[in-house]
Amino acid sequence: MAVAVGCIWLLLLQGGEDFSLAREKMVTEQIEARGIQNPNVLRVMRSTPRHLFVPPSVQFQAYDDRALPIGFGATISQPFIVALMTDLLQPAKTDRVLEIGTGSGYQAAVLSRLAREIYTIEIVPELAQSAAKRLAELRYRNVTVRQGDGYQGWAERAPFDRIILTAAPKEIPKPLLDQLVPGGRLVAPVGATFIQSLTVVDKTREGDLRMRSAGTVTFLPMVPR
Repeated sequence: MAVAVGCIWLLLLQGGEDFSLAREKMVTEQIEARGIQNPNVLRVMRSTPRHLFVPPSVQFQAYDDRALPIGFGATISQPFIVALMTDLLQPAKTDRVLEIGTGSGYQAAVLSRLAREIYTIEIVPELAQSAAKRLAELRYRNVTVRQGDGYQGWAERAPFDRIILTAAPKEIPKPLLDQLVPGGRLVAPVGATFIQSLTVVDKTREGDLRMRSAGTVTFLPMVPR
């Protein structure tokens, strides 16, 4: 009986629709075909219900190769970019991860299946509230959402093994670099124009920073302080 109740609960949550085929097609044609081979990343992209992280009016487009509006001038990144940034971040099961820019909560949900704890900050109160509610309803219990200024990071929870930004600052805020552990990694779109550099920052055991570009991307600008 418990199994039946669980199935009914899941069907209700998904609106009675089965998106598994669309999700598999997304992974095969948009992610694997572009060179991402990390089995853990592919696994979580196959299992995370992206359609539950977008408004009902665009659910039918949830697995398309595109960003989608989620309200308040924000968007959910296209699936390939989510997978690429997750792959570049290389989270481990023991890691504590800080995300700047919660949005709908989708990137945090993906990361939650790959790391120990996810702390995510969203500057828009309505988005922070709805993401926290959604993640709790979907039982992502290792994700903590906070409404606040991403430029300052989350000093009370620092340091972090991994940090990811889902909006583009003109340059990486120093508090975030300070809150990254030696041996840690940060991934962020960086730049003041419409096209930004997807930047990977590795902090050495000695505390030095090594930066490289993983290509160009287009993200909304990080809201200034």
